[in-house]
Amino acid sequence: MYYPDELIEEIRTRNDIVDIISGYVRLQKKGSSYFGLCPFHNEKSPSFSVSRQKQMYYCFGCGAGGNVFTFLMEYENFSFVEAVKFLADRAGIQLPEVEYSKEAREKADLKTSILEINKTAAKYFYIQLKSEYGTQAYTYLKDRGLSEATITAFGLGYSNKYSDDLYRYLRGEGYSEELIRQAGLINTDEKQGVYDKFWNRVIFPIMDVNSRVIGFGGRVMGDAKPKYLNSPETVVFDKSRNLYGLNRARTSRKPYFLLCEGYMDVISLHQVGFTNAVASLGTALTPGHASLIKRYVQEVYLTYDSDDAGTRAALRAVPILKEAGISAKVIRMDPYKDPDEFIKNLGAEEYEKRIQNARNGFMFGLEMLERDYDMASPEGKTEFFKEAARRLLGFEDELERNNYIEAVSAAYKVSRESLEKLVTKTAVSAGMAKPVARPKRADGPGKPKEDGILTSQKALLTWMIEDERLYGKISRYISPEDFTGGIYQTVAELLYEQHEKGELNPAKILNHFTNEEEHREAAALFHTKIRQLRTKEEEEQALRDIILRVKAHSIDVRTMEMDPADIAGLQRLMEEKRKLENLKTLHISIDHG
Repeated sequence: MYYPDELIEEIRTRNDIVDIISGYVRLQKKGSSYFGLCPFHNEKSPSFSVSRQKQMYYCFGCGAGGNVFTFLMEYENFSFVEAVKFLADRAGIQLPEVEYSKEAREKADLKTSILEINKTAAKYFYIQLKSEYGTQAYTYLKDRGLSEATITAFGLGYSNKYSDDLYRYLRGEGYSEELIRQAGLINTDEKQGVYDKFWNRVIFPIMDVNSRVIGFGGRVMGDAKPKYLNSPETVVFDKSRNLYGLNRARTSRKPYFLLCEGYMDVISLHQVGFTNAVASLGTALTPGHASLIKRYVQEVYLTYDSDDAGTRAALRAVPILKEAGISAKVIRMDPYKDPDEFIKNLGAEEYEKRIQNARNGFMFGLEMLERDYDMASPEGKTEFFKEAARRLLGFEDELERNNYIEAVSAAYKVSRESLEKLVTKTAVSAGMAKPVARPKRADGPGKPKEDGILTSQKALLTWMIEDERLYGKISRYISPEDFTGGIYQTVAELLYEQHEKGELNPAKILNHFTNEEEHREAAALFHTKIRQLRTKEEEEQALRDIILRVKAHSIDVRTMEMDPADIAGLQRLMEEKRKLENLKTLHISIDHG
């Protein structure tokens, strides 16, 4: 913990969640809660709920939920500490100087120092562009069709032709050579000594989602190689987890991103109104990029170069996006190479038409696959459909797979029945179609069973928060140690402790988790979707079944982990198993009288 629990809680209570979220989302009061359009996914009817009483938010559409810290972490991409500092400042609370470990302090100081030196370098590059030294670079950008407003908005700059000019400037500003090197702004060799990483190039500052300069891209104005040069990775710059233009695109509030290959593509699209364009930073799309995109949109339009390399990049990107739960479509730039050229020649209106006519990512992949087969011959066509069937098996959801089978059969004029048979045959031969699996042991790799257990544990936590009176029913049979998944046991311990004190406060429980991933995981535990049950009898049956499932799994896990020599422990487990058998015939009443 960076700050005491009491201080974190004071900051949270001094920042009403309805007031905070109202600054981002238009909320309307309905009953005891407030509702609005969810800022984390695209929707037409409000499913985003904010409770002043609980100081929690929850979206019934996408499942996002948490307290005021969670909201800022998700919306602003703050770390937990950044969210705390933001809210403390808003409430006028003075944060104490925190004692860090030497290692943590040095790492934090280095990150802050590099962000500061990057900001200084970005200003230097910008001033150079506007000076007499930057005439060629400025003319180059204007000739590429960029307006003064666009150049300013993206902070474009110029590194002049003297190979150590930036280094000498930064040294003059008081920065050490070692820090300049750690920021990735200089190189050293035996012949030249110290020299700038970027010189005689147009400079594109790379910003994180909060518009802090984390690195730079430099482009030559002639035919020198490499055409583009990027900052090396540093403590603030990880190119596989950042996207160029995201700091601007995330506020566009469009339901999709336009994913490009180059900086100029992003800038050209933004200039003509497509402010939802982003690009990976000189690297192929990664799962890290996809996870970052998923925070903001559920759909991506790939607008890569129209050459073979761009096509291959698009085909590689589609499954990565699909794995992250993002649907992908492909925009074709023909007859032009990239969005920048396309916009200059045909304009924004024609580009919008290309968006409307974008190809579904899977169907685009099949179109490209056709090139590898002789579709005029029966043999070639058969082999093509075999590969298509194999790809169709990638859709695990049966309904989705059937929809794609229907689309493929219509596009390639083959009967749906024969294609379905081929898909089934392919699944069997690949060993992907198997009989219904028998229940696995507690130590087996039964992931579906494990997922079901975690869902049951989440349901119990949600029930105990949604209806305080159910705590007594559940805690009679389930203790915190019966929660076995990840941080579930810690959350259960805190929740039980609050119930025992008569101080239920789930928003406060989240303060316990300062690690961003743990915080988000804990927030999700309080918002499990529980199927609406029609009668009291159905609810009682569901509660009893879940209690039995969680208790039985807990006993199985402890049995597998127990030392066979622990006779007393084994006897306790035997007693718990006996009680479990009795519980199966017990009626659990949920009368709240």
